[in-house]
Amino acid sequence: MSSEEVVDRWGRKRHAAKSREGKAHGVKHAKLKLMTIIGLGLVSLTTLVILSLTYGTIKITFLDALDSTISLITKFGNPEGMNEMVIYHLRMPRAVAVIVVGAGLSAAGAIMQALIRNPLVDPYITGVSSGAGFAVTLAVLGGVYIGGLSVLTVPISAIIGAVGAFFLTMILAEGAGGRAMSYVLSGVIIGIGLGAGNTLLMTFNAEQVHGILFWMFGSFAYITWEDAVIITIPVAICLFLVLMYARDLNTILLGDEQAQQLGLNTRRFKKIMVVLVSVLTALCVAFCGVIGFVGLIVPHVARIIVGGDHRLLLPASMMIGANVLLVADIACKTLMSPTELPIGAVISVIGVPFFAFLMLREGKRYAM
Repeated sequence: MSSEEVVDRWGRKRHAAKSREGKAHGVKHAKLKLMTIIGLGLVSLTTLVILSLTYGTIKITFLDALDSTISLITKFGNPEGMNEMVIYHLRMPRAVAVIVVGAGLSAAGAIMQALIRNPLVDPYITGVSSGAGFAVTLAVLGGVYIGGLSVLTVPISAIIGAVGAFFLTMILAEGAGGRAMSYVLSGVIIGIGLGAGNTLLMTFNAEQVHGILFWMFGSFAYITWEDAVIITIPVAICLFLVLMYARDLNTILLGDEQAQQLGLNTRRFKKIMVVLVSVLTALCVAFCGVIGFVGLIVPHVARIIVGGDHRLLLPASMMIGANVLLVADIACKTLMSPTELPIGAVISVIGVPFFAFLMLREGKRYAM
């Protein structure tokens, strides 16, 4: 072997070693960022939860809310006195539901963006939320009840509607060529169609419109502990399953052909994720109504901070989403007090300009 070949081989080895060191350093740095986000997020979330317990028709100071919360935790519930009764029965289940829904919608958005390989999509834009809303409206106005499990009528209807809407979006998009922007346009078309269906249903049932409209605009005002538990347990299971598929979501970003070469059954994986993300979204909107743009904004912010590795992106999105939605819920209770604003509208006020910004920035990359 000549001296030039020795030098060349040594150079390649040195370059490969540096590349491995660079990747390891990058992963370590990203993990450090994630731990920082989770740590700061938990501190922020705790503060926001106590703050959310202070606002409502009955005013409670921050310190009183903190004392009452500590007392309720040490007593495992069993509220005593007006403050503890209000916090335990009205405000705690609401805060729990807001946190879970914020985390769930953010994770659903991140998954959709990976499956479609487009940062311009979320459960709202792809028609999933509209499907859930249409099915719930149909069930409520039609007086549908599932035996003695009437409390499950709304979430089951929402799941059926969400899964159906997402499958329609996927079928239409695949038929249009399966390109990234095709999914966005298909979701918009399905969403408009289902929205029109909702409007017609409410037109012919004017006496029940108020309750449906309140649900469609999004609100956590009437969340009970029963609702919070029904939301939390299945959403937590879905989020756990989502985290288990994080590595496969990284693989699918490489494209279907390359993912298959790496051993991933892309067709089966996409079907699983379509059902999982539809169920996750439906559970999130079943009791609080349609809340758009959380799944669009939060994953994008998380991606800027920790990068595109879904092992880091998903937990970061969940933490940021819980904080963002809790801030929005506090704003809903305080901006027009004693009147409460619909949280769906408040989020949309932020989401519409953000979506416009994303379209201007990313639109050319995802043209048909």
